[in-house]
Parts: sequence; structure tokens; C-alpha cells
Amino acid sequence: MEILDFLIPVAQAQGTGAAGSASPPGVLAAIWPLFVLLPLFYFMLLRPQMKRAKEAREMLGKLAKGDEVVSSGGLAGRITTIGENYITLEIADKVEVKLQKSAIGSVLPKGTLKNL
Repeated sequence: MEILDFLIPVAQAQGTGAAGSASPPGVLAAIWPLFVLLPLFYFMLLRPQMKRAKEAREMLGKLAKGDEVVSSGGLAGRITTIGENYITLEIADKVEVKLQKSAIGSVLPKGTLKNL
């Protein structure tokens, strides 16, 4: 008895029966889980992620001066200037911060931040 026999059972050879014994599974039987999992993976993970990324790109492309936004860090303010990669956000009277465009989490309806 080997040392690892208690962890991994020893495969015992089975005698081959008559000529009509069961044949090994075919190639299709071995790869059918891939045919099931790949479309499932696409529709459950990849497609929704691509849709969210497209919506975020469209939202960032439509940003304009005066829009009220909330950053992914929770800062809420009004856009004062828009650059190629950065925006300036007024979060209080005469208090402006510069953020990356990708840090914008959502656009608020007009008039949400009345006291800025």
C-alpha cells in the first residue's frame, strides 16, 4: 500500500466483459458542457457589461456645461468647464474641483442642486 492511497483511491482495472461492452463516451459527450456554458457566459456576463459600458460612454459624451452630476466618489455639483479628459465641478460657491470624466457616476435632473 502506497502512502497516498488513503487520499487518492487506486483505480482498479475492471475486466472487459463480452464483445458488447459499453464503449467510451464520444467527443461530443465530452465537450457538450462548453456548448452550454459559452452562450450562458456571453448572455449572463459579457453582454450586460458591454451594454453598461456603452451607456456610460454615451452619458460622458453628452455632458455639457451647467449639468448637475454626482461623481463615483459621491461629490455632487454643477459642471463649469469641460476638457478632453477632465471636468471642473463647482461643489459650493467659489469651490471648484477638477475630476476625470470617467469619475462621473450619474447625471442629475436639472434643478436638483438649487443652492450652489
